[in-house]
Amino acid sequence: MNWTRRLRLQHLHLLVSLAETGSISEAARVSFTTQPALSKWLRELEESIGAPLFERHARGLHLTAHGSLLLAHARRALSEMQRARHALDTLRDGNSFRVAIGTSPAPAPNLVPAAIMEFLRLHPSAQVTLEETPMDMLLERLELRQLDLVVGRLDNYAPRQPLRSERLYNDQLRIVCRAGHPLTRRMHLTWEELYAFDWIVWPGGTPVRSTFDIALTAAGRPPLPCRIESSSLVGNLWLLQYSDLLSVTSARVAEHFAHRGLLVSLNFALGTNTPVGMCWRDEPFADAGLPQMMECLRTIAAAEPGRLDSYLNPKEP
Repeated sequence: MNWTRRLRLQHLHLLVSLAETGSISEAARVSFTTQPALSKWLRELEESIGAPLFERHARGLHLTAHGSLLLAHARRALSEMQRARHALDTLRDGNSFRVAIGTSPAPAPNLVPAAIMEFLRLHPSAQVTLEETPMDMLLERLELRQLDLVVGRLDNYAPRQPLRSERLYNDQLRIVCRAGHPLTRRMHLTWEELYAFDWIVWPGGTPVRSTFDIALTAAGRPPLPCRIESSSLVGNLWLLQYSDLLSVTSARVAEHFAHRGLLVSLNFALGTNTPVGMCWRDEPFADAGLPQMMECLRTIAAAEPGRLDSYLNPKEP
């Protein structure tokens, strides 16, 4: 008999526990089973597959290549069943679509919220979950089926087999500061004037930081006088408002906060151009709400940045 026919969800949980604990005794404890029973099950599974899933060492278990492959499929299957349970709960409670979205900081302040509001206007009984974190982590969660859609900067995105992507718009970087900052009175800024102030910069490896470092390299400039390294958009906003620090952010984020009088974009061109888009899994049986949400994102991305508030607050003229 095909060994996959004998697998149950409980067995997938056991495999994940073994990989996470690296110990048969600890996995048996957290799974409320006995060590002999777990050892017997693992041995029979490996015999059915025809390859070891774990290497046994004095310090515990280590996944083999076969084990890593099966573990990835097990985690995806468990995530999919959890999402099925959530979808059925949503339908039972009288709701319709349920969409899980991940966003990086760049489109988080207005693009994604405006698209969600438009989606809920079209589908009043739908449910949306939203998570904001760096792009690489979001893509991993998308592959594990823990998210339906990821929206973010695509400048460092490399095509990967199970995913598709689509550019929504091109964004640029802006140097920002508080209203009333001494540099806001300067019409023609120089690099020397910018280097005279302390900066908040995004951590190394983040798309914003990478793009900004490329701009500095192209201008032949050394690293900035960085006082704070932060990936917190809200924290950066607060720090900028109560200091003479400078920072860099996407043009749409800058326009969003400038419209509310919270930040000012300095008159200095960095010459950056970054694609912002969405990624989703390439599969034939996607949730019905996904194409609806994607169309809302296309609509909002095509709108003028100054009109985004009309989607967030339809009563505004």
